[in-house]
Amino acid sequence: MKTPTSKLGKNIKRIREQKNMTQGDICRAVGLDRAQMSNIEAGKGNPTLATIEKIAQALGVTSDELLK
Repeated sequence: MKTPTSKLGKNIKRIREQKNMTQGDICRAVGLDRAQMSNIEAGKGNPTLATIEKIAQALGVTSDELLK
């Protein structure tokens, strides 16, 4: 069974790669360090709703899309 954080991480990574963005691009837009972003994408981080919203904005999608 996939956990919500692993689904979130996989969705972020998939969308980021579709848009040809690096983790560094997202980190600069959101203000996270690369280790935090890596943990979120790996399903190990537990980002706040505010952070999820910032990541969604940086990717040009809705937070709902990241949480599907």
